[in-house]
Amino acid sequence: MGMLKEFKEFAMKGNLIDIAVAFVMGGAFGKVVTNFTEGIVAPLIGILTGGQDFSDKVIVLKHATASVLDPAGKEVVAATKEVAIKWGSFVTAIIDFIIVAFVMFLIIKAINSLKKKEVPPPAALTPTEKLLVEIRDELKKRP
Repeated sequence: MGMLKEFKEFAMKGNLIDIAVAFVMGGAFGKVVTNFTEGIVAPLIGILTGGQDFSDKVIVLKHATASVLDPAGKEVVAATKEVAIKWGSFVTAIIDFIIVAFVMFLIIKAINSLKKKEVPPPAALTPTEKLLVEIRDELKKRP
């Protein structure tokens, strides 16, 4: 029963709940950024590059083949799928990453600027400094 109680305390800590909320929001934000990239950024890049859509660009390593049938209709050679490097979707994912990283940078920068700047506690006075403070205070008392 002790382990269950310990797990409950761990799960209810503020940091874990904050991480869970951030994870869910990050997933939703990722979808927004993906749609932004595919719906706005990619068409703009397409206009700049003469109407090309990079999301479906591939380098074909091996072309697909159709299945070969004998006269009886029995399959002799099975069909193969195309083998290709999908570099266009990779470029799109990199653009997504750059947008997310930049937005996270801006958010963290804003949060850090809102945090109170911690003032370090004053250092302890040395015996000489204490004596000087006493002398100063005594001199202030005199007319």
